[in-house]
Amino acid sequence: MNTATATLEKLEAEDIRPLIGSRVHLSKAALLSGEHASDLKDLLEQRGVLVLPKINFTDDEQVQFTETLGEFLPEIQGQKVYNISLDLEKNPNRDYLKGSLYWHIDGTMNKVPIGAAILSSKVLPTWGGNTEFCNTYAAYDALTDERKAEIANMRVTHSMWNTQLYHTPEPTLAELEIWQSMGEIELPLVWTHKSGRKSLVLGNTAQDVIGKSRAESAKILHGLREWATRPQFVYSHEWSVGDTVIWDNTGTMHRAMPYDPDCGRLLHRTKTAGEEPIV
Repeated sequence: MNTATATLEKLEAEDIRPLIGSRVHLSKAALLSGEHASDLKDLLEQRGVLVLPKINFTDDEQVQFTETLGEFLPEIQGQKVYNISLDLEKNPNRDYLKGSLYWHIDGTMNKVPIGAAILSSKVLPTWGGNTEFCNTYAAYDALTDERKAEIANMRVTHSMWNTQLYHTPEPTLAELEIWQSMGEIELPLVWTHKSGRKSLVLGNTAQDVIGKSRAESAKILHGLREWATRPQFVYSHEWSVGDTVIWDNTGTMHRAMPYDPDCGRLLHRTKTAGEEPIV
């Protein structure tokens, strides 16, 4: 299909869950043309997660599609496509992915977090390995007015070393010092976006609520995470080879479900730069 034909296509989307996730039906040519990029971005903000079933992007096509959605954001090492794999040959920094098994937002330690992330399946796991997403806009909206008032002005310390303790609770001092050298950042518990919508800022980087005891901080953060990951706010994607999933990193959390670490599971990720800091 050429670009001229692609412009005639109608964007069709069906809700997967009432509060999160839509399945998008467009041809590859239409997606790469960028003609529907604005509508896709609007739909992504509203639904949190978009699924392109078995679209079978090549790496170059995935990069091209990502560029239609915003400013392309390469990896720190400069590569455009990042291998999500525990295979050492495919990802020399595979230990970093251990934290992906726990709920998180990408880039909370950055001045501006990642905008959208795009993930394509290349090799399936032998078992497990779904990717789960939760809608942190919807989770905030569903709180009682009283609870919203209680957390409205709370601020939270986030750190990379906190994420490492999830999977390595007894690190060596040398390991801990390396993790802590990545610094800490203070963020609001409730993110008021430029649009006026509000979402919860949680995940495994969240360490302490400022002004609260360690015990009280844990109750607040773990309690809100438990709330935000209730079934009504969650979509679990079971991968097929060729699937591409897009998520709004500014309004969702995500995690990988456990899978065989030796199975060769492989996904390719690209991403866009965020457009606003967490304030």
